[in-house]
Formats: sequence, C-alpha cells, structure tokens
Amino acid sequence: MIELPVDLPAELVPLSWLIGVWEGSGVIDYKVGDESVTHEFGQRVSFSHDGLPHLNYTSYTWLFPDEPDGDPKPLATETGYWRIERELGTGDVGPGLLPAVGDPEYPDAESVETLRNADGGFDLEVSLVHPGGVAELYLGQVKGPRIDLATDAVMRTAGAKDYAAATRLYGLVEGHLLWAWDMAALGQDLRTHASARLAKVD
Repeated sequence: MIELPVDLPAELVPLSWLIGVWEGSGVIDYKVGDESVTHEFGQRVSFSHDGLPHLNYTSYTWLFPDEPDGDPKPLATETGYWRIERELGTGDVGPGLLPAVGDPEYPDAESVETLRNADGGFDLEVSLVHPGGVAELYLGQVKGPRIDLATDAVMRTAGAKDYAAATRLYGLVEGHLLWAWDMAALGQDLRTHASARLAKVD
C-alpha cells in the first residue's frame, strides 16, 4: 500500500510510488565493438518533493570490489527533476526566481485527470544532469506502476564522452523498483546498457 504525503501536489500522485529512498544492485552489460563491458554495481536512488509539482531525483552508484575484502569504487552520479508534462502557467513559479501568481494550475485530482493522455497514462518530462558534461531531456509516460522514457535531446560539453541517445524503463514489481537503461554511446547504436533491482529503504 502506498501512503501519500499530506502535502503532495495533486499532479505528483501518478508518480507517488517513486517517492522515497531505494537501494539495491544491478549489472552493467554494454558491448562496444567486439568487446563487452560487464560489471556488478550498487545503487542508491532518492525521489523527493519540496511542495512544487515535480520530483527531485538523485542517483549514486558504485562498483562492487573484485576481491572479497576490497572496497567499493565510486562509479557515477546523476541528478534531475521529474514532472508531468504540461504547459506552465501563471500559477507556476518561474522563469528564474519569479513567484507564481494566483492558485496552482492543477490543484486537485479532478483537474489532474484532464492531463491523462489517449493511452490512459500521463505524459512525463524528465531532465537529468551528469557531472561528466552530459545533460538529457527525456519524454515518456507513466501509466500505473510503469514508466517508459526516451531522450528527446542530449547536450554535451566539448570535453564530454560521446553519448547520443537513451531509453529508460522503470517499474514497481512486488514492492521493488526495477529499471533498465539502453543507450547509444561511444559510436554504438542504441543497445542494452544496465539494469537494477532496488528495495525501498526509507
């Protein structure tokens, strides 16, 4: 059973099953040319909200040591924001630090239902930033306990590694958060990259 925070903005209800801290492990399996990169990793993911109609997201991953008494090795971090895709209005903050004017655009479940798409889900917009000079904008949908995302845009700094596109799939299965990430990078076409199974720890 999912308990909703009392101060949760109505339009975050379709994403409410993500809220919390999740931890677990996964596998990297990415083929570059004739070589495959395969590793096991640990991950800690947090979804939270601050009263605004988006989720704050952070992810930290580490490689498991090769030796039983070895230390984990930091792998990657990413941070970003998840929200129901819709046109922003005067009831929303921004641009910049400009405050909202008037009431929230979608204050209750009835108004949020008007955002449901033709497939019965809700369109999503997810923006993620990586410290290696890559920023991604994903579009997709949440439908029940499943999220499908695909990059609409990828921005890279001049010094970033080649990274062209990605898809991500998230699902709530028997109380666990499962995800799979395909990517096109290092001159390769879109292909399997990594997946994990996480349990809620907070």
